[in-house]
Amino acid sequence: MSDDRLALGNRLKEAREYVGLSQEEVAEFLGISRSAVSLAEGGKRKVDAIELTKLAKICQTTIAELTGEASEPPPMVEHLAREAKGLTEKDQAELLQFAKFLKSRADGQRGK
Repeated sequence: MSDDRLALGNRLKEAREYVGLSQEEVAEFLGISRSAVSLAEGGKRKVDAIELTKLAKICQTTIAELTGEASEPPPMVEHLAREAKGLTEKDQAELLQFAKFLKSRADGQRGK
């Protein structure tokens, strides 16, 4: 298994979980088995271009973001940044702390 395939699998899983989808829901959307989704997320199965395009769509992100080639933030991050500009400095600091909490929680779940 290549490091690139494993990294792609991790990004696929993160994107799926971010939008609150199960592997079963993604599998149904792609027309593949749930185990094929699991293998792809584990870096043990290749993902073809058509599947990658569909995954980007269902996960509300870009192909570049999924492949790790994105040089700019995904649309949701840009939207969050625009919304945060209207907050007080105190609220922005609280938002940052919450984002760090969510990231640490996600990192902890990946370790299980």
